[in-house]
Amino acid sequence: MQTVSPPLDAAYWQARYATPGRAGWDAGRTTPPLRAYFDQLPVAAQPRILIPGAGRAHEAEYLHRLGFRHVVVADLAPAPLAELAVRVPGFPPDNLWLADFFALAPAEPFDFIIEQTFFCAISPSLRPAYARQCAALLRPGGKLVGLLFDTEFAGATEPPFGGSREEYRAYFKPFFDFVHFDTATNSLPARAGRELFICLRKI
Repeated sequence: MQTVSPPLDAAYWQARYATPGRAGWDAGRTTPPLRAYFDQLPVAAQPRILIPGAGRAHEAEYLHRLGFRHVVVADLAPAPLAELAVRVPGFPPDNLWLADFFALAPAEPFDFIIEQTFFCAISPSLRPAYARQCAALLRPGGKLVGLLFDTEFAGATEPPFGGSREEYRAYFKPFFDFVHFDTATNSLPARAGRELFICLRKI
């Protein structure tokens, strides 16, 4: 397991977002696998959707522009939340949560949790807790959907952290049925063959 040298707290992330070139995992837009998944979701159902560790939240912006009105963005650092509020003026302010994902305990469960580079940004030691918390925040039958790096980043002491599908499967198996858990077929070229698309249903 990777060694984490700096504390990955709010100050760390605020500084990292403020430093040019320190968010290299940010694609600058919703990536093709998630865009394709979002495009087939029924807007009329208006599900409750959580995007934790959302960073610049391109996924939240895309969902909002599709017409989804119950998208919640959570992040430790205020900078990306403020950026989203400016970029998407109609995004509900009450759905911008400056909060620690692991401390969230909302009154209502979510129908979906969207994973896009949050899992690779937390300390690997927190991955079992991530799986438990996702399950705790979802309603029965709710889904965790997103992308995970299926590659190792040798010697990484700060995000992003990689891993393998075998490792990930062990974390999620106690809480989820695996609807889809395989190499993404429509990744960005730089990530082709190196990321999993996951769709996991809470047991």
